[in-house]
Formats: sequence, C-alpha cells, structure tokens
Amino acid sequence: MFTTIIPAQFLGGKIGVTELLLILIIALIFFGPSKLGDLGKGLGDAIKNFKGAMKDHENSSSEPAQPTDKK
Repeated sequence: MFTTIIPAQFLGGKIGVTELLLILIIALIFFGPSKLGDLGKGLGDAIKNFKGAMKDHENSSSEPAQPTDKK
C-alpha cells in the first residue's frame, strides 16, 4: 500500500549542484545568514574534533601495550 521514499532514491541516488543550491537557499531562509554562519562554524569544529579523536585513537591503538609485571 504505502511505500517509504528514501531521500537518496528520491533524488536518483545523486545530489547535484542544483539540489545543493536549493538546500542552501532554504537553509538561508529558515535560519538567516548570521545563524547559518554559526552553524557552519560549529559543524566545522565538530568535524575537526572528530578527526583529531580518530587520529589519537589510531596512534594509541597502533602502539602495543606495555606488559606490567605484578607479583
């Protein structure tokens, strides 16, 4: 009866320049230019922190753990 439409299927699996511009225009109308800048900055900081945490995790997991001798 009812089918759910996944956004990727609705767009044909690809998002082009036209779709991105449409999303940007809607976001500008909804949030406003000042708030959109703050959201972008926050998103950039979050991605930067995530990448840093992933690098720290890779560095700590690549080094073998030092065995401790407890008697």
